[in-house]
Amino acid sequence: MKILPMLSSSTPSGLPVLYSFRRCPYAIRARLAIKVSGVRVALREVVLRDKPAALLQASSKATVPVLQLPDGRVLEQSLDIMRWALEQHDPQGWLRLQEQEEVLALIDLNDGPFKQALDRYKYAPRHPERPASAWRDEAAELMLAPLNARLADRPFLLRDTPSLADMAIAPFIRQFAAVEPGWFESAPFESLRAWLNRIVSSELFDAVMTKFTPWQPGDTETTF
Repeated sequence: MKILPMLSSSTPSGLPVLYSFRRCPYAIRARLAIKVSGVRVALREVVLRDKPAALLQASSKATVPVLQLPDGRVLEQSLDIMRWALEQHDPQGWLRLQEQEEVLALIDLNDGPFKQALDRYKYAPRHPERPASAWRDEAAELMLAPLNARLADRPFLLRDTPSLADMAIAPFIRQFAAVEPGWFESAPFESLRAWLNRIVSSELFDAVMTKFTPWQPGDTETTF
């Protein structure tokens, strides 16, 4: 967690300010946790090629999501934002202390080796040292196959209800599936597809994918 000098919330309501981008998987998982917690924030949709000065002032990282709290703290990492929201209120029990080691191992695999292979697969022309199919197969072996096996006898990754791991990882599997939808639908990952559909077809997921007009200074506050 990064703590900056006191910064004004600059919202009439004094709500925390969330800088977000609709399609970014890191921002999606942050919004999922915020929405399920019931905590209200002022959402500022960002155009990544034209980042607002207020975002750059709040975070030199200048990527989303960023959560600026009224007391001056700034959370720059999506998992920190998820935990912050769920520590306020966790009505569905996504956080369970006894699961944290397993949850962190799954998320570390997702955010590290899998995300690297996913980016090379999605943007294969930038990585011509291997064909796109090689990056795809590496990502599938690293993450998709193990998750599919884990889901063979349960609806979610750790139990019968969603956990932090499910909601932190699903946006990235969704991104992977969208690269070659036909391949993903025909791959031998039936349990994984059912899990992903269970999450992305939910009311919660639908609620966090609302399209917002990019924020500009002086705009009316968008409460999320």
